[in-house]
Amino acid sequence: MSKFKFVGEYEIRASKKMLYPYLSTASGLAQWFADDVNIDEDKTFTIIWDGEENKAKMVSHRTNSQVKFEFVSDDEEPSYVEFKVDMNEMTQSVFIRVTDYSDMDDENELQDLWESLMTNLREIVGG
Repeated sequence: MSKFKFVGEYEIRASKKMLYPYLSTASGLAQWFADDVNIDEDKTFTIIWDGEENKAKMVSHRTNSQVKFEFVSDDEEPSYVEFKVDMNEMTQSVFIRVTDYSDMDDENELQDLWESLMTNLREIVGG
């Protein structure tokens, strides 16, 4: 099955420093991204959605700026989700750019999903 790349950009009223733990830690992700998220001693994240466990590794990160999780699977081309936090220097607005590379290929459904997730995050951080 071929993968689909979805990219969305969401404004959020919070500092990059405040947002980063919500994007990069198991406890932060569990608050808005999934039903639950755990991390084991091998630094493998177990992300639980609707009772289904998904394993992921943090394959890259830059503090207060970017984090990328690659899902562990037998696929030749693994799925991943990447969060980049940027600031518009002129407006001082902070944006999260989400790149979701997965089997899910309904762009409207992905747009609705990420908008809902970002609404959850905004409510938590007050932004």
